[in-house]
Amino acid sequence: MVITSLENDKVKLYVKLKDRKYRKKTNSFIVEGLHSVLEAYKSGNIIEMILEENEALPLDVPAVYVTQEIINKISSLDTPNKVMALCRMNEHNDIKGDKILLLDNIQDPGNLGTIIRSACAFNIDTIVLSKDTVDLYNPKVIRSTQGMIFHINIVIKDLNEVINSLIKNEIPIYGTRVEYGENVSYLKEKDKNKYAIIIGNEGNGVSRDILDKCDTFLDIDMNDKGESLNGAVATSILLYEMNK
Repeated sequence: MVITSLENDKVKLYVKLKDRKYRKKTNSFIVEGLHSVLEAYKSGNIIEMILEENEALPLDVPAVYVTQEIINKISSLDTPNKVMALCRMNEHNDIKGDKILLLDNIQDPGNLGTIIRSACAFNIDTIVLSKDTVDLYNPKVIRSTQGMIFHINIVIKDLNEVINSLIKNEIPIYGTRVEYGENVSYLKEKDKNKYAIIIGNEGNGVSRDILDKCDTFLDIDMNDKGESLNGAVATSILLYEMNK
């Protein structure tokens, strides 16, 4: 059976999920594109697939077939994918592992998504988002993670409380800033086994009250032609160096 009406209850639900409040209320969100849908399937997060009529994807989950018009209505893209999925949000509350990435007021959805993708690639155990960071389930964030959002522990907490707890557990706190930081490539191997590294806001950097709690500041060696790097690029380089 193919749903053809924009007034169908399921369609209305899918469209409402463009709104952050409704995503939070229903604990669900939409992913678009074959790759992201397959990653959601691997993690067991799919509630149901949403496929344009005549599309086929042999996964062992319920499938809803809709017209191209409905796909266009549901999608947040100018050129929608024919394969989507309704997914449940992960409910991670605990900080796990020895390698923690703290994100302080990251605002660009593309940056957040790319950082999540890099964190997966370079063996971060847990990402902690400050409460004022952009919505984790923003469609652009989801797209930018390329499905890696389903494969890493992500929590949303007050960073000051988290840092205080990490300090009690004797986990080194590395801040990031352009001036007076230690070149990350000079860190010794023992300093890379257990740590929390803090990435700040794109325009303002790490908050002053959080900087005051850092044990060491890190920076990236660059030539004199550029003053700074894009936040996601800088984070990826730092995580690469920390993973060596």
